[in-house]
Amino acid sequence: MSGRDPLPGLLVAIPVVILACQAGALVFRRLGQPPVVGEITLGIVLGPSLLGWVWPAAQSWLFPGPVAEFLGAFGSIGLLAFMFLAGLELDLGALRGHRKVAITVSQASIVLPLVLGSLLGLAMFPVFAPPGVGRVPFVLFLAVSMSVTAFPVLARVLSDRGLSGTRMGSLAMACAAVDDVSAWCLLAAVAAISTSGSPAQALTTAVLAAVFLAVMAGVLRPLLARWAGRAGGAADGAVLVVLFSGLCLSALATDRIGVHALFGAFVFGLVTPRGSRAVERCTARLRAFCVPVLLPLFFVSTGLHTDVSLLAGDPVQWLWALAVLGVAVLGKWGGSTGGARLAGQSWRDSLSLGALMNCRGLTELVVLNLGLELGVIGPGLFTMLVLMALVTTALTSPALSWIRRGDTPAPPPAGTHTPAGTTPPAGNGPAGNGPVGSGAPVGAGTPASAAGPANPPPEPDRDPERGGGREQVREPAPAR
Repeated sequence: MSGRDPLPGLLVAIPVVILACQAGALVFRRLGQPPVVGEITLGIVLGPSLLGWVWPAAQSWLFPGPVAEFLGAFGSIGLLAFMFLAGLELDLGALRGHRKVAITVSQASIVLPLVLGSLLGLAMFPVFAPPGVGRVPFVLFLAVSMSVTAFPVLARVLSDRGLSGTRMGSLAMACAAVDDVSAWCLLAAVAAISTSGSPAQALTTAVLAAVFLAVMAGVLRPLLARWAGRAGGAADGAVLVVLFSGLCLSALATDRIGVHALFGAFVFGLVTPRGSRAVERCTARLRAFCVPVLLPLFFVSTGLHTDVSLLAGDPVQWLWALAVLGVAVLGKWGGSTGGARLAGQSWRDSLSLGALMNCRGLTELVVLNLGLELGVIGPGLFTMLVLMALVTTALTSPALSWIRRGDTPAPPPAGTHTPAGTTPPAGNGPAGNGPVGSGAPVGAGTPASAAGPANPPPEPDRDPERGGGREQVREPAPAR
């Protein structure tokens, strides 16, 4: 393809990537895995690890330099939308009734990985730190990367196993919510340290970030709440423009501050009011395009930076990769299980919580790409960490099946809310016509006046493996 005009190359590469990721998601879903496992795998397959190794000319033709750069840029836009939707859907109301256990488990599942990850980082620093990177940011980043839980993938696993709305499901969602907030705060600190050239600059970045949070929570949130109350009569297009512009400008603000654009989009999602039908509709439209069309470009961008051949010829590299995987599993699963036991949970429930909290998914990829972009880690360690994210995510469902063998999956009881961003397993509806029970976020509540008519509208479609989205209207499946 011509290197002068990337448009023809993009018109080929984008549909290839989207269709490949959708196919991968479908195949892995049939294997009992969250679809994001298939999308991550296909992203790696299209990169130098397989396609570039087996057929280098094809990879160079499909992803020449300018095309790869544009794919990365479009994928970044999709990633900002994902972070906005994740913040919008993060429901701390899930803590209601589980506060003590959730805080104990989530903090244990962060502290132990941080300690073990720091020790591993100290050992890996002389070998894997890029030139010019300080010991502190390298060690802190590796420690934080061990502490991540994929909140949206966890929601999908719970839904597929019929645990949504159960005590175990609500507790797991509450733990993951606290874990996510804590991990993102730590990552913001790492980003600030990495981009600051001196302690004074780091302090300035921290102060500006605190001011940004205060303005978002104390000024913008009330303004958005009043605006959302009057947005019911506004055209959806105008509401969508406000939301998309807001997430972009918030991302720009944190990027200028020095804590990366992702945090601004996430915080804008946190302060965007819930409950407005206009906001619900427009976030569904934003999600309907950005998640299935733009986010796969992020997976491929990640795959293009993942090169398993960097490890293939050196057994020592594979030993380091196994060490990374072992520390990740021991820290997250062990910490979560130990915290649950300290909080009075049974061994069975404690091990189940550990398996769920060990799931990393797309959230881990976001963290790893941030580290690569900041220059804190190099391609070799990035590849090890991507493989760790893939293995720990794929491990969740079979591990949960083994721990809870003998359980009979059941849909949530009538009247309970499905956790935010989840879709109950297909086939549970009348006559097998698709998903049912698309509840609002836990604790959100639905007024009686909002109850549907005798013939309800099309069911909402959610795709939780990529994170918090609002409802996306889908036409009901035809009767079979």
